[in-house]
Amino acid sequence: MKLGIVGLPNVGKSTLFNALTSSRAESANYPFCTIEPNIGVVAVPDERLDYLASLYNPALYTPAVIEFVDIAGLVRGASHGEGLGNKFLSHIRECDAIIHVVRCFSDDNIIHVDGDVDPIRDLNTINTELCLADIETTERGLERVKKAVKGDKSLEADIVEIEKLVQWLSEGNPARTFTPEETKANVISTISLLTAKPVIYAANIGEDEVGGGYNNNPGYLALKKVADAEGSEVIPICASIEAEIATLDKEDRKVFLEDLGLKESALDRLIKLSYSTLGLISFLTAGPKEVRAWTIKRGTKAPQAAGKIHSDFERGFIRAEVVSFDALRECGSMAVAKERGLVRSEGKDYVMADGDVVLFRFNV
Repeated sequence: MKLGIVGLPNVGKSTLFNALTSSRAESANYPFCTIEPNIGVVAVPDERLDYLASLYNPALYTPAVIEFVDIAGLVRGASHGEGLGNKFLSHIRECDAIIHVVRCFSDDNIIHVDGDVDPIRDLNTINTELCLADIETTERGLERVKKAVKGDKSLEADIVEIEKLVQWLSEGNPARTFTPEETKANVISTISLLTAKPVIYAANIGEDEVGGGYNNNPGYLALKKVADAEGSEVIPICASIEAEIATLDKEDRKVFLEDLGLKESALDRLIKLSYSTLGLISFLTAGPKEVRAWTIKRGTKAPQAAGKIHSDFERGFIRAEVVSFDALRECGSMAVAKERGLVRSEGKDYVMADGDVVLFRFNV
């Protein structure tokens, strides 16, 4: 799964990306520092996997991962090719979800493309360009349906629904907040829209606001109000501090976070939130050879989950021996969990739960 980090130039996208990936993507005080997208694969923090590793002392430790893409800064007119608009939009189209970095801090040493800091104006700039691009995409789809309706009058209702969507986008509303008629949801879902993608707003706050001070930041509060209204998540994050934390070893990082009054870094929270925003869960496999987290969509059944490990596991699926992680931790070992009858035998219709520790039985 791929998440695109977007925003205006100089809002902290590349700094955040560097912190996320502990890489060295160029970060500088001028527009379009990022031209081609930087890509980084990031492990999903998972204390459950850490516990299993302590239990089995495995040869291999393999966490779930997410791919992050640092995309070029967008400016007004991007939907018509201004700046690096066309590249920007094409890179977003390839992503499954968006992390929209919005600048909520003031610093005279860091130039803002519009001269001053205004989170809602910045957010609207991005949303407007994405909506304009989506209007163009939707109108092309509308023309195709209008041509097809000549031979199939049942498509007339589709035209009405798509026209409603065009109007919705024209008013500056993202497609993810559009509620189609129940029978027309599939029609709308076939149109590839940028603003239909799930979004997480990353409010880039000042260093003095880490630990709760952001609750007095009017820009952050205004951004949160917008996010809440559209059912999106917003996370306060100081990209510069997080980039510093990312350079520390595990022990120094723990001390640094304690000094800030934090239990975990904002980056860890952002990664977990990204994972859940995409509707993903992890099931776990454990043994002396490897402990591993496997990424699946919420609602996946046991045979398809087994297929993530190997196609033979799905093809020859017999059953899944499952114990919840919490039950396993409470017991302290798989042997005790079995003695207490907490290891279940599940069949083909079992829907996997987040944190299931599984052994698949199969025959091919």
